[in-house]
Amino acid sequence: MKIKEGYALKEIAGSYVVVPLGETQSSFKGIMTLNGVGAFIWKFLENGADREELVKEVLAEYDVDEETAARDIDRYIIKLRAEKIIED
Repeated sequence: MKIKEGYALKEIAGSYVVVPLGETQSSFKGIMTLNGVGAFIWKFLENGADREELVKEVLAEYDVDEETAARDIDRYIIKLRAEKIIED
């Protein structure tokens, strides 16, 4: 999975915001904010991480069990797919 071109993650006043760039601005409606974990995962998705890699990285960085990490990552990926922000 990889973040599609045309989206960038920006930190603004301690909050993380997904910003559409170029032509993407006309198709992306609204705003998407991310928490610190979401921003952490986003950075791996920019480089084309798969689900297993995301789970491994989250487990290494945060104090969370594998089941919870996997479930939360799956929810996050569903949201990104719904917004057409990632590609497989």
